Amino acid sequence: MPIDFHDEQNRFTYTTRSANDSWISMIQENVDVSGKYVADIGCGGGIYTQALAQMGAVQVIGVDFSEEMLKGASASCKSIQHITFLQGNAYDTHLPDHKFDLVLERALIHHLNDLGACFREAHRILKPGGTLIIQDRTPQDCTLPGSEHHLRGFFFEKFPRLIELEVNRRYDANQVQQTMEASGFKLDQTISLWETRRVYENMESLKEDLMSRTGRSLLHELSGEELQELVEYVERKLEPVQNPIVEKDLWTVWFGVKC
Repeated sequence: MPIDFHDEQNRFTYTTRSANDSWISMIQENVDVSGKYVADIGCGGGIYTQALAQMGAVQVIGVDFSEEMLKGASASCKSIQHITFLQGNAYDTHLPDHKFDLVLERALIHHLNDLGACFREAHRILKPGGTLIIQDRTPQDCTLPGSEHHLRGFFFEKFPRLIELEVNRRYDANQVQQTMEASGFKLDQTISLWETRRVYENMESLKEDLMSRTGRSLLHELSGEELQELVEYVERKLEPVQNPIVEKDLWTVWFGVKC
């Protein structure tokens, strides 16, 4: 069954990683975060909220619809004073008009049914000339074959029914661009990013991460028995791979400027 983001047991599922240097470099190469007011919409466990603050933002507000996610994020980021968290959603953030220089929506839009409403809300809270960053996977990004780095591809090899679930919840790149432009943004650029998700010291640490479904909403579609079968399948696929195991995901990132 789908992940319940409101379940206390899932409070820390999106807090256990740090933003990788591959992601930090991508942001720094394309926008200036230093001294900026930033909103992280759909912040989950605050992984990227924290990274933006550490990159020099003067203030970062993380918004999420789940009280439990925000509890985990607050605990994870408690040592950083210029981070605050607020319960809201992508359609109604409860943030003020024209306040922010930068809005990040990472791994958010595949959870939404109304892209236009989401982008219009981002437009409302951004200053004129502010930047909206959308990061998500397109259907093409998701369905690449499995490899020693793209472990997600093995999920679909083992359980093909997951492909339809994954593709149906993803937006095509052109649809994202057209909706951004219809919502008052000028598309600045679109890039592809191989973001390192996590580096595992050995197979045991990868198996533990998979079995706990850490930060992987798709794996909540599998029963416990199926998850065990998947872990064994991935282990067989990776038998020739030397440690450490470096997991990467392909993302599409859209940069839009408020007109």
